[in-house]
Amino acid sequence: MSNKIIIEKPISPFDKNLEIDGDKSLSIRWALLASQAKGRSTATNLLMSEDILSTLNCLKKLGTKITFRKNKCEIIGLGLNGYDYKKNIQLNAGNSGTLGRLILGLLIHSQKKIKIIGDKSLSKRDFLRVTKPLEKFGAVFESNKGKLPIIIRGIKNPKPIKFYENKGSAQCKSAVMLAALNTEGETIIKAKKSRDHSELLFKYLKLPIKILKKKKFDIIKIKGKKEIHSLNYKIPADVSSSAFFIALTALTKKSKLTIKNVNINPSRIGIIKILKMMGVKINFKNIKIYKGERIADILVESSTKLKNINCPSDLNSSAIDEFLVIFLIAAKAKGISYFKGLSELNQKESPRLKWGSKILRLMGIKTITTKDSIKIYGNPKLKVDKKILIRDFLKDHRVFMASVIAALSFGGKWTIHDKNSIKTSFPSFLRIISNLQRK
Repeated sequence: MSNKIIIEKPISPFDKNLEIDGDKSLSIRWALLASQAKGRSTATNLLMSEDILSTLNCLKKLGTKITFRKNKCEIIGLGLNGYDYKKNIQLNAGNSGTLGRLILGLLIHSQKKIKIIGDKSLSKRDFLRVTKPLEKFGAVFESNKGKLPIIIRGIKNPKPIKFYENKGSAQCKSAVMLAALNTEGETIIKAKKSRDHSELLFKYLKLPIKILKKKKFDIIKIKGKKEIHSLNYKIPADVSSSAFFIALTALTKKSKLTIKNVNINPSRIGIIKILKMMGVKINFKNIKIYKGERIADILVESSTKLKNINCPSDLNSSAIDEFLVIFLIAAKAKGISYFKGLSELNQKESPRLKWGSKILRLMGIKTITTKDSIKIYGNPKLKVDKKILIRDFLKDHRVFMASVIAALSFGGKWTIHDKNSIKTSFPSFLRIISNLQRK
């Protein structure tokens, strides 16, 4: 079967209701914490992507019992430090940076060597940002200059640490938080603002965590050795996955869309704030709090007058996975849009800042790019009427999906390779696209 997709015409106007797959960040965090909890935890609407399957497979290798009953996943937790596994096991994180980095935090107490591997893309990514603070707890690592494969050997009595997380990386912060659960005493993290799913889950589970919120960073204090209670969770829809359809609706004339039961955690909705500044019509409905997370239906309409933006960099961390589609909105806005402080984009599955610029230039949009910024010269009348080929992007699922949205929004004949890349995060993406195209 072909692993590419060809799109030859824009999508027709639509007015639809959608239900999106479960949030990837929450799906992985639920599974990791459930494996360390005492007793049975269950989840419905768990995202069944390759990243989550990699998570469950790693936990099974560590001795965790996992079963599926209809649409429900059950994990029988082994308790804190309860993993039971053979010597010299190998855990494959696949394409998942969240899994690869966070699971190291749960392994700092493990005194048998464990090898972490990943796919070609993940093996190019930086793990020093995680291994350096985890070494302070007493864990020992062997690696190729901070890249996978990594061998970890934990320590019997990890010591609490003080750590300054200055990159705005939720993965790094969460890995240290998970490690702190295994220590006697209090770990203190000064963290640049980033996603706070881990903090909210810790609070909901009544783990001993204190958070002092400052303007640009948070002080997080965690006391370890507290039993984790089981967690039954209906995973809300993923706002990062929803972003592709929000952008498609905004760029498609006479279209409306309602996306049901989406996680609108304030640390994740930078894209909503940015697109509203640019003139996109977005509203929340049926807002509620669930397990500490803010959930709502998202209503979006097509936008006829899109405005350029000098994007505030303090929104970067809360929109880091959505910038490729934000760039597409900027391509049709009137004037020059400027985005800065985006070096973290090039630390993802592919160098996304470079790919965002490349896609726009292939469409005929002028860009000026540095190592951490991009200027986009928007064209409200943009229509693509040529052939465009997208390939060799390290199978980055977000590059693939953003390219599909661009093709459906602006026209042209697009050949986009590696459609199987969506299996890592959003396997139903193309099926949902097909549903939008049906009358």
